[in-house]
Amino acid sequence: MSAVPVVVCPDCDGMTFTLEPCRCTTYGDRFLADDDVLGPRREAYRSCEQCHGAGTVAYPCYRCGRRGRRRAQLVVTVANLDTGAVASHKVVPGGLDPRRDPAGRWVVDLAPRVRELAATVGAVLNEADEPSLWLDRQWRPDLPAAQRYELEAHAILRADHAPWRLVLGRSTAPAAVDPAARLARLCAMADLLLLDLVVEARRQDAGFGWAIRYEVPGSPVFSGLPGWCRDLPEALTGTDVADALTGLAERGLAAAARLLRPDSPRPPVDPAVDVYQLERRVLADCVDLASGKLPGAQALWRNGRWWHTTLRAGEPVETLAEQSTGQVVRRVRVPLTRGYEPPEPPWLGEPVDWRPCPDCRPHSRLRACDCRLDGRAVDPDCPHCCGTGLRPSALHCFTCGDTQRLHQIVLVTVTDLRHRLVHLAWQAGTPEVAPLVATQPGGKPVVQLPDRYRLGSWATVLDARPDDLADADGGQQISKDLRDGYVTLPWAGADPVGEHVRSTGWGTPAGRLIVVATSPDAPPLAELLRLAFGLDLALVVAVCDLRHNAADPLLADGVRWSVEVKPHDAPVRSDDFPYRPSLAAALSWCVECLTDAVAGAAPTDPRVPIPVPCSGPRDVADPEPELLRLAAQHAGQVVTVRFTRAGCTLHRHDDDGVSLLAEALDLRDLG
Repeated sequence: MSAVPVVVCPDCDGMTFTLEPCRCTTYGDRFLADDDVLGPRREAYRSCEQCHGAGTVAYPCYRCGRRGRRRAQLVVTVANLDTGAVASHKVVPGGLDPRRDPAGRWVVDLAPRVRELAATVGAVLNEADEPSLWLDRQWRPDLPAAQRYELEAHAILRADHAPWRLVLGRSTAPAAVDPAARLARLCAMADLLLLDLVVEARRQDAGFGWAIRYEVPGSPVFSGLPGWCRDLPEALTGTDVADALTGLAERGLAAAARLLRPDSPRPPVDPAVDVYQLERRVLADCVDLASGKLPGAQALWRNGRWWHTTLRAGEPVETLAEQSTGQVVRRVRVPLTRGYEPPEPPWLGEPVDWRPCPDCRPHSRLRACDCRLDGRAVDPDCPHCCGTGLRPSALHCFTCGDTQRLHQIVLVTVTDLRHRLVHLAWQAGTPEVAPLVATQPGGKPVVQLPDRYRLGSWATVLDARPDDLADADGGQQISKDLRDGYVTLPWAGADPVGEHVRSTGWGTPAGRLIVVATSPDAPPLAELLRLAFGLDLALVVAVCDLRHNAADPLLADGVRWSVEVKPHDAPVRSDDFPYRPSLAAALSWCVECLTDAVAGAAPTDPRVPIPVPCSGPRDVADPEPELLRLAAQHAGQVVTVRFTRAGCTLHRHDDDGVSLLAEALDLRDLG
């Protein structure tokens, strides 16, 4: 065996492409097809726009990257985030230790080896999600070496979608999540945010899938996939407040907007809940004595108590979907409805006035055509809409965000996700003094509203940095306009509060926007730098000092960051622009993508082996002060520092591209 086992790609047989059945063969030679009716013997659609009736389409082989060869190597790396110690294990043909499983198949279990690596670096792992390699049934210990190695190589190739796997651990075990305490916190935050907490079980295969989420009152039953957790304690362990808020807008677009009464009688601050009793009650509601099994059941925490309801099949909904093949597929969806609707909470007030969106049509993909943007008249010769002003689009409506409503009031909640928050109500038509502060290049005036319309001012009330404001649904950064109260008017004399309400309420559930005012949970920069050195990779930090733009509403301001882990020889690209509003936000995103970044750092050439890093603990100084100093020296320009074991390099981005400014062993010697 060579040092780098390279074999012919079994997916394309070395041809670098594969012939796959065209999508049209799923429904046969029919223009209008039902989604649940397959075509006869995978017959091709004669007028197919992809295969032109051939029935097969050539695709580049993505498994080998159009090389025809693949590397039969898998590397598992365990790293201790607290010390930077790293240990790795290389899996290649001939180095496996297969054992028989209860079904009699030969399997290579990597979990024991991962535990050994964790002990070597002194790390405690949450869970080792490492693959087990199943060998072909032809494999036997007494086969000739060449034949055994070939079968083992194919087993490794079946797991090479992530050829370099990183498992992170800490020196001490993280605190275990108490399901009862987590559920009590979720209930308390629902009462504080004036939302419903939904605990749902749906039938899935032979068991149930559990999901926990927040919803605005009046939201229909979510049509998404059921949860993947097999019991309620498991769902609680994997769902915190931020997770439960994710997808709030998607679930509540159809909910009617209502005013809030936060001063209404409040439930207990610390609700007492029994997780297992709640689980048993929800499961019991999934069985109906008259009709038998039901699709699922829900428990809604609203205003300090649980409300239980069954889930039942509603009226079927038929939709037509155009395919890339030119066919039209008819799909029938059966939505779920609640068997019982709880009474309205006392903190819901009067309905909010609204008017229909003029730029989209309900229950269709018709959106305003580009020819009528910026208030222009419809172009009768437009090739996209043929003079109708509407065209099909897969994007959300630019005017309403697919809510089909333009609300007169938007409700904004700013919270630290602990115990402090403020509820705001901004109403269109409210007279406010909004001085002109700038003019857009097209001539549109830009005005600034008073402090009560500036979320940055409310963040300081909660002892938070304005740059840390983020949408609770997904964590997107709050725009500078919303943070500082800037409004671009469509014409001079337009209602500034009305335009502010329209842009703020775009795509929000029931006209509500929930903003989190807290710093992202992220490790120190030195910790990631230490880890990159241990992995023998590069940590690329880009920073741009734009604080001199603070008074200009048309320009980005603050200090922008990006942090990425890349191969040590990867070039610095001119389009790598930092856009995170704080170093903590950039570090949080880097950690979230860390395992994918390490997997992507494996060499693309199959003849080059994957690194097998191994190193002990190391100490690294915090580079943030020096990075801020370098950014201030080149204010207004992006500077990128690439850290490797060999030292660091300083690059500057300008109109001519990226230029190398300095190289040094230590960051303090760069400038």
